[in-house]
Amino acid sequence: MEFGKKIRQLRFKAGLTQEQLAEQLGLGAQAVSKWETGAAMPDITLLPRLAERFGVSIDELFDLSAEQRLNRIENSLDMEKNLPQELFREYEDFLKEQLGDKAHEKRATELLAYLYWHRMYADAERVRRWAKEAIRRAPGEKNCQYMLQMAEGHAAWDWNIANHHKAVDFYRELVEANPEQELPYAYLFDNLLADHRADEAEALLERYAALPNVNPVHVGVYRAYIALARFDAPAADRIIEELGRRYPDDFVWLFEAAQYYAAKCDYDRAIALYERSFELEPRRPRFQDELKAISDIWEIRGDYRRAAQTCDRIVALLEQEWGLTEEVELQLAKAERTRLLEKAARAGQ
Repeated sequence: MEFGKKIRQLRFKAGLTQEQLAEQLGLGAQAVSKWETGAAMPDITLLPRLAERFGVSIDELFDLSAEQRLNRIENSLDMEKNLPQELFREYEDFLKEQLGDKAHEKRATELLAYLYWHRMYADAERVRRWAKEAIRRAPGEKNCQYMLQMAEGHAAWDWNIANHHKAVDFYRELVEANPEQELPYAYLFDNLLADHRADEAEALLERYAALPNVNPVHVGVYRAYIALARFDAPAADRIIEELGRRYPDDFVWLFEAAQYYAAKCDYDRAIALYERSFELEPRRPRFQDELKAISDIWEIRGDYRRAAQTCDRIVALLEQEWGLTEEVELQLAKAERTRLLEKAARAGQ
């Protein structure tokens, strides 16, 4: 249904004349008439007021299909850093309604997770800001330390906080329920190895290596990390170096080796491997992982100017290969570049 016809239908249902609706919205008498005849559209700022007056969502004003509304929600989450509370609730209610629809429940579930993550990310940014301010004012007190730790992913000294047994249990269940799917194995490895549960990871590796399409580079990399989990760094080094001799131009090895050496603080080697990995990345558009890692290394080293220059490359990648213009991801990359340039200026670089 066209927008004008939808407004006319809702106006009749509400028992309003065109003049009465226009008056309630603080508009001239001809405004509603123009909408209903298709001669004009309301200003976007009026849409929430129209939706409120008629007791419908903004999407319902346009009579969008469920698929169109799902697309609109995803696009909105991509574009906006913060959602108004009323829009959050509208999205939440609609997505929950779709959970009983076989055609849309998978996507609705994913978008519900995205919606709550979006809110969590925005709230975490506020937590970081105010927790840091509180800690600066009282550096000898622990009141806000835990909140900052959770919001920003800081290291936790206490084992009972730092261990990943709940994640291990979840992904172990997922592996058992989906033994032919590779991805659950990867997340299970990550959490086992983070906790140095090497024996369990080694037993899992035998099953993983037997999967029909598993990449042998990944198998070798996990063997190296199992050695590290046993605190045998020389053995881990030998495994990574042998993989490099066997797969010198393999994108997977280049990226994983870069990760490995970055974690060992061998930054020169890590940067060289990240650059080579980015150059040989087979996917288009390319992801920003390598460039983000390089920027982080330069910042760790205190070379904020080079870190900002790498952020320039990230911005160019997002604009040129991904075609982003106003999306949150691009906004964050530009904000990161600004932050690094300010640090460079303060450091006299």
